[in-house]
Amino acid sequence: MVIASERGKLICKKTERDLLKLRKGYQPDVVHAFRTTSRRLQVLLEELSPAQGRNEKKLLKALSRIRKRAGQIRDIDVQLSALRSLRVPLEPRRKTQLTQRLLELRHKHEKRLGKLLKKEDLSEITKRLRRASKTLELAADGDALQLAQQILRSVPDGGARLDEDQLHRYRIAVKRARYAAEFAPKSIESDRMIAELKKVQDALGRWHDWFTLTQTARQHLGEIHESSLVAALHNLTRGKFREATAQLTAILRKPSSLSLVPAPAQGAKAATAKAGAAA
Repeated sequence: MVIASERGKLICKKTERDLLKLRKGYQPDVVHAFRTTSRRLQVLLEELSPAQGRNEKKLLKALSRIRKRAGQIRDIDVQLSALRSLRVPLEPRRKTQLTQRLLELRHKHEKRLGKLLKKEDLSEITKRLRRASKTLELAADGDALQLAQQILRSVPDGGARLDEDQLHRYRIAVKRARYAAEFAPKSIESDRMIAELKKVQDALGRWHDWFTLTQTARQHLGEIHESSLVAALHNLTRGKFREATAQLTAILRKPSSLSLVPAPAQGAKAATAKAGAAA
């Protein structure tokens, strides 16, 4: 798999660059870039590499620690972005208080990430990245698209209706499935699958951003009946939930490269049997 191997080597190099940038500063785009690149590398080494050695395991463990800390900053950034985009003239003072609280939390997480980056041996991580790039071996052609389907099928059936927990599980699975599909050789099928996965990933991401902000607002401002701002956020989040559910259901029912995945709003056994017969 020449194309995927070359892409894998590029992911290793980009992870190294993004890690060094992260050490220099915690700007939102830098934090986001490191997280997405390191997650692509995680999918590459955990799912697509036939044999994961000691070097790869230690590398992923070290990157996971850093990504977790960076993720706390990323969560604050998306909440701040959502809050600033809110054009509802409700409780401006409380909105300012919530913004200030989020900025304080970001500063707190920056300090924690800084301590971790000082503690971690980044030169050792860099060596492991370069070693992983040289010894990278991938599965046969076509496996990446099959893997993407398998990742989506791995989400436990939640019954007839999607709830927030189920949507969250699909959010993670769709993201991993997209990253897996990106390692497939370029074709009409792979392009279509990646485009469809990105569309639903964006919808799920928007829901999660507002959901997280609503939870934070509840912690600091009270419940819906105590704050009109929290009530407005709750209503926005429900709207994003419906949009994300519609996008997810549509892509899982669509007769395309993802057609092997059973639709969540239908009987799982019947859908699985139909897919098996089609295969």
